Amino acid sequence: MALKLYMDHHIPRAITNGLRLRNIDIVTAFEDNSHEIDDPALLDRAAVLGRVLFSQDEDLLIEAKRRQSTKIVFSGVIYAQQQRVSIGQCVRDLEIIALVGQSQDTENRVLYLPL
Repeated sequence: MALKLYMDHHIPRAITNGLRLRNIDIVTAFEDNSHEIDDPALLDRAAVLGRVLFSQDEDLLIEAKRRQSTKIVFSGVIYAQQQRVSIGQCVRDLEIIALVGQSQDTENRVLYLPL
């Protein structure tokens, strides 16, 4: 079963649109009315929805690492630094992760792009 993605509120629309053109299951924080909540709540929301959070927010990495060290369960984070990964590379790598990944591959983990 393909992974479902949850897009942080500041992800470029081109990435979301590119993935949707490839039939990847995506919900954005804005669509979910969660675009103004803090990072811990955003990670919790992604878990409630059964989705892996994609972000380019370095502060979110701090929260993910805190959860790893304190054993607080989360559904996973995929992170790409904006200046290091192009939109096209994000779309390609996220498509691969979504199509071949499984929830146990991402649970309590941070994956970094590019692959």
